[in-house]
Amino acid sequence: MKKRVAVIGAGPSGTAVLRAFQSAAAKGAEIPEIVCYEKQDDWGGLWNYSWRTGLDEFGEPVHCSMYRYLWSNGPKECLEFADYTFDEHFGRPIASYPPRAVLWDYIKGRVEKAGVRGWVRFRTPVREIEYSEKTGKFTVTAHDLVNDKLGSEEFDHVVVASGHFSVPNVPEFPGFKTFNGRILHSHDFRDAVEFKGKDILIIGRSYSAEDVGSQCYKYGAKSITSSYRSRPMGFKWPANWEEKPLLQRVENKTAHFADGSSKDVDAIILCTGYLHHFPFLPDSLRLKTANRMWPLDLYRGVVWEANPKLHYIGMQDQFYTFNMFDAQAWYARDVILGRQKLPALEEMKKHSAAWRAREETLADAEACIWFQGDYVKELIDLTDYPSFDVEAVNQTFMEWEHHKAENIMGFRDNAYKSIMTGKMSPKHHTPWLKAMDDSLESYLNESRADEAAKSYAKAK
Repeated sequence: MKKRVAVIGAGPSGTAVLRAFQSAAAKGAEIPEIVCYEKQDDWGGLWNYSWRTGLDEFGEPVHCSMYRYLWSNGPKECLEFADYTFDEHFGRPIASYPPRAVLWDYIKGRVEKAGVRGWVRFRTPVREIEYSEKTGKFTVTAHDLVNDKLGSEEFDHVVVASGHFSVPNVPEFPGFKTFNGRILHSHDFRDAVEFKGKDILIIGRSYSAEDVGSQCYKYGAKSITSSYRSRPMGFKWPANWEEKPLLQRVENKTAHFADGSSKDVDAIILCTGYLHHFPFLPDSLRLKTANRMWPLDLYRGVVWEANPKLHYIGMQDQFYTFNMFDAQAWYARDVILGRQKLPALEEMKKHSAAWRAREETLADAEACIWFQGDYVKELIDLTDYPSFDVEAVNQTFMEWEHHKAENIMGFRDNAYKSIMTGKMSPKHHTPWLKAMDDSLESYLNESRADEAAKSYAKAK
């Protein structure tokens, strides 16, 4: 009987798995039956934008953590698929920092070309997964939301690719219950225009804090204050942006900080991270980890050591994204196809422990980038995923870091060379601070530059 593989999620991680199996089939391999369960109405994961927050029309927690006007906060050259370039998709080179709609179009383009949409059951979240030691199979119970029907099926392997940036970590501070303003997590942030003319407090110091604050500045917030637990982000912020040590309490609309200072604010945005959340898995199969460069219990960052028939894709803290998910997906595929022989449990744990020990020595973002680059290279060297120059990707990340340090509000105006094609990307037709339209049409249309500039002037 033909093997069956369940894939949980059809975002960049899940579609990487679909593409990996389709690639093997195109080269003549006999592949298992693939069934991908996706909660949303289309593929793309977080890149599939929704205006909704909280619950969707079926009462499901909204997956989307992205917002209008979001642009890539890293060079597209560092996430480009090795088997499907931006040039191939768009027919020409495009600028290095695309908005969300452009990246969503790119993600979809590859799997649409691969013809694997029929493998996906949309609007069908997984409710429960059980594993039987007796049969050696998983029972996956899923909910067809449109028809409101539960159904269970057996699978030989399960690949969890549901991501870990959709269930917010929401701390509480004294005074939140009586705060006379708006409090939200960045998961529910949808439109920076809402905060035009407002004094905004952001809790957090990582990438979402940096980007949400930058969006609020771009669209006219009166002031931005970011509050950190450990250390400030330390960029050269605009005059109306300041950094403060951790919030201690809120009294009415006044925020009080650990250095004794205070500030009146209209809204508090919690950029406090996300949880690895897999309520459909029992304890014996559930990954439990903080957001780490190297989560434990996963051999080569992918295979669940306690049951190697279960795999996880994209569970690391990330600098590398799309092409790392590909490297993981190709490796998981080859384990499932029997091309990769797994060592004994003791050896798997020893391998993971060595990577974790190296992770513990990482002192800064640049060290993390080289660490993750080495990991990606280790995986692609094991499979037939198209090889690419990982060191060149790392060097592009280094340029990105330096451009941010030079000009945090202008780093997106730089351009980089594609590692996959060797072509230099053009600069975007409009500086990021003046580009108020984030649509695919505006981004790709050179003639929209003048219109964008006029919109910027009007917004200011």
